[in-house]
Amino acid sequence: MTTPARPALRPGAEILGFSDVGVTYPNGTRALEGVDLRVGAGEFVSVVGPSGCGKSTLLGLASGLAEHTDGYMQTGTDRVGYVFQDATLLPWRTVAQNVEMLAELDGIGKTERRRRAQEAIDLVGLSGFERSLPRELSGGMKMRVSLARSLTLEPELFLFDEPFGALDEITRQRLGDELLGLFAAKRFAGLFITHSVSEAVYLSTRVVVMSGRPGRIIHSVEVPFDVPRDPEVRYSADYINLVGEVSQALEEAH
Repeated sequence: MTTPARPALRPGAEILGFSDVGVTYPNGTRALEGVDLRVGAGEFVSVVGPSGCGKSTLLGLASGLAEHTDGYMQTGTDRVGYVFQDATLLPWRTVAQNVEMLAELDGIGKTERRRRAQEAIDLVGLSGFERSLPRELSGGMKMRVSLARSLTLEPELFLFDEPFGALDEITRQRLGDELLGLFAAKRFAGLFITHSVSEAVYLSTRVVVMSGRPGRIIHSVEVPFDVPRDPEVRYSADYINLVGEVSQALEEAH
């Protein structure tokens, strides 16, 4: 049985909103305070900040895995994809079976989930590896499987928790280019956590900087480059200036 396609959200429609959001843990630790952030359809927002500033807590709120203790937040969709730093693949499942897993858990019929899985595998450049096991894949290939797995849910909001942090620089840049290609094709709303300022500027339509704990948004930078994005933009004066602006804000955040 084919699942009916949902109408696409209009560009700019708010997908994720935080208004004066705070989080206090049961032990009294104040993780977030007064966070105001909006992410619209077709926006890719990266978040940088000092270690321990609450970036992952922010992502947990967006995913529904954590709860805020004050303020207000809302999500405009229930179609959410989540990619972690660890690809978290089941070692006994093939690439195709791992990619199908979330759609299977979501109750999508076999024919439709296999169609979605193959489409996602093709999109991330893993055609021909459908029968491979995780132990036969490189780190970059495993991360592609993780991306494909979430794509089967056809997410309108995509959350990324430092997905390329454990990869070497060349693989990291290559996957960044591929992620930009997926964003250009699907135009989901993206919220991307990273420690790399250059990565944040290259991937995003906007970069926000968080302060030290309790984390709050202290700076926001619009990134003017077109999507799809020419990799040569990394060597442009405008890109270098934006990296410098975000880096300076990050230094002031510590």
